[in-house]
Amino acid sequence: MCTDDYHKYDRAQRAELGITPLHPDCNYIDIMQQHLILLGRGESILKPVYGHADGKFGPPKYVKPKAFTVVEGLLGYHTEEMRNVCDVGVFLAPPEELRRRWKVNRDCTKRGYTTDQVLAELDKREDDSVSFIRPQERYADLVVSFTASSDRNPDHLDAKLTLRDGLPHPDLSPFTDSDGGITLREQDGERLLLIPGQLDAERARAIEHAIWEQMQFASHLRSQQLGEFTVGTDLHRSESLALVQLLILYHLVTARATVALGGDDVRSDARDADAATPILEPATGGIAQSA
Repeated sequence: MCTDDYHKYDRAQRAELGITPLHPDCNYIDIMQQHLILLGRGESILKPVYGHADGKFGPPKYVKPKAFTVVEGLLGYHTEEMRNVCDVGVFLAPPEELRRRWKVNRDCTKRGYTTDQVLAELDKREDDSVSFIRPQERYADLVVSFTASSDRNPDHLDAKLTLRDGLPHPDLSPFTDSDGGITLREQDGERLLLIPGQLDAERARAIEHAIWEQMQFASHLRSQQLGEFTVGTDLHRSESLALVQLLILYHLVTARATVALGGDDVRSDARDADAATPILEPATGGIAQSA
């Protein structure tokens, strides 16, 4: 589910009004919030649809809650009510150079923009990104940042994860070292997990196996596609991406198991055990990057 579907204005109207889609006033925040709460309760919604290809609105879509609900978008943590309905919060925070490269690649190949148009739009949105998007990072359970590795290979991006105390994270201490493996360190009261982009494939498989062992109840979800992404029509694989995806999956299935067993919320500061649908909500630093 994409919360960017809740824009008030289409692309032409935004240009006329001089407002960007990153500004809360450009979105139906109240309806977005209501729909997230309903989905969290296991109730269906009639969701608006915004077409990124042409910048126009389409017919609404009837959405039924599933075992898992994955929400992406720009303003998913804008209100306390939306933050509270989220079982697992992820914020993507790539460095600006990489974020712009992703944005150009996506919008030029999938949305028909030119490079100059994409860069001009990013410049126009910068103030609103600083004011409304990036501050949401502080509400996430996991902050994910991919950066270029030493060999500058786009298939080997390093990953830095900020692991906050709101969720119980899997024990990776047997695999942390400073000799080409993953590292875990404390910084400003938070734990930082560093996964090198050039992580040895065999070592990566061992770490993946250890995480899967901690969620054997979800073995049916095991997939070889973790870490795969496409550039154009070419299929690529990244070991660091696979581990990031698996860690997010770990938290989502753990939340689902907690709800299914009738226990308290998976968070240490449990909110409400009535939720029927665990929600993973990845807020983004200006771009919804999926791979």
